[in-house]
Amino acid sequence: MVENEAVAPGAGMALDISEQPAGYAALLDAAGAITPIAKAIAERAPKHVVFVARGTSDHAALYGLYLVETRLGISASLASPSTMTLYGARPDLSQALVVGVSQSGKSPDLVEVLRVARESGALTLAITNAPASELATVAELHIDVLSGHERAVAATKTYTGELLALLMLVEAVRSGTGVIEADERARLGALPQLAADTLADTGPTELADRYRYADRLVATGRGYAYATAKEAALKIIETSALSALAYSGADFLHGPVAVAGPKVPVFAVIGTGPGGKSMGDVLDKLASLSAEVVAVSPFEDPRASFRLWVPEVEERYSPLLDILPLQRLARAISLGRGGNPDAPQGLTKVTHTL
Repeated sequence: MVENEAVAPGAGMALDISEQPAGYAALLDAAGAITPIAKAIAERAPKHVVFVARGTSDHAALYGLYLVETRLGISASLASPSTMTLYGARPDLSQALVVGVSQSGKSPDLVEVLRVARESGALTLAITNAPASELATVAELHIDVLSGHERAVAATKTYTGELLALLMLVEAVRSGTGVIEADERARLGALPQLAADTLADTGPTELADRYRYADRLVATGRGYAYATAKEAALKIIETSALSALAYSGADFLHGPVAVAGPKVPVFAVIGTGPGGKSMGDVLDKLASLSAEVVAVSPFEDPRASFRLWVPEVEERYSPLLDILPLQRLARAISLGRGGNPDAPQGLTKVTHTL
C-alpha cells in the first residue's frame, strides 16, 4: 500500500473477519503450547474456576464458563472486578483457577484482579493476544491466541481466537494428559474449513440493507449460543450506534420479550443440542407477536422470516461459526448507515477501567 493512501471504511474489519479461518489453523497448529498449561491445571485440580474479562472478552469468558461446567464438571463464575478494585475485597481464591481474558492485556482492573488472586493462592492464567502485556506477565500461566494485529477497533478475530483457545484448553485438561484426544483433534481440525465455508455465504450482505434504518434490535440464544447473542449485540452497538439488546432465551421470555414486534427485529441463534432445542418456545412466542425473526441456524424454520446459514456442528463448536455471519452483518449495517466500522466514533482499541 502507498503511504498515506486512503483506506476504504470497513476495509480493516473485513480483513480481520476474513483472517479467522487461518487464525483457527494457526492456533490448532500450536496446540502443543497448551499442553504444559493444561497439565499444570490438572495437577492443581482447582475446585472452582473464576473468569475475569471486559467487553467482547467477557463474552468469550461466558463461553468458557459453559465449557468448564459441562465438560469438566467444575463450578465456574464470572468475576465482578470492582469488588476488588473499588471496594478492596480480598476473597479466598486459594482453591480456584482464575482466568483473565483480554485481547490487549492492558486493562488495569483485570491486572489487579489477577494480582490479588495470585496473592490469595489462586492459580492464575491469562489468555491474550499480547504475550508481553502486563496481564500476561502478572499471571503464572499464559496462552497467546495468535490472532496477529487487529486493524479494526471492534474485535472480531481476537474474539474467536479466545473462544478456540478456551475450547482447546478445556479439552486438553479433560483428557487428563494435557494432550487433546485424537477424535477431538479431528473435529477441531475441521473448524478452519467450516469457518471459510461460513464466510463464503452471501446472506449477511444481502440482509444488511433491511436493517440499516432500524432503531433497535434484539439478539437471543441459549446455552453456548448466549455468548454469541451478547457478542452480536455488542458488535452492532459498537459499529452502528444502534440500540441492541441481548438476552438468554430463558430470560427473554421472562418479560423482555414484550419489546418484540413487527418493528423490532430479533436475531435468534439456534443450533443443535439442548440449547438450540430449547429455543422452540422463544420462536413460538415471537411468532405470536408477529416479530421479524432472523435465525442464525443450520436449519430452516417456518417461524423465522430470514435465515443466516451456518454449518451444522456439535453445539460447543457452534460459537466459533455462528458469530461469523453476525460480524459481517454488523459491518454491512454500519457501512449502510454511513459509518466506518473500523473506527466508530468515541471508541478506542484499548479501554482502561479501574
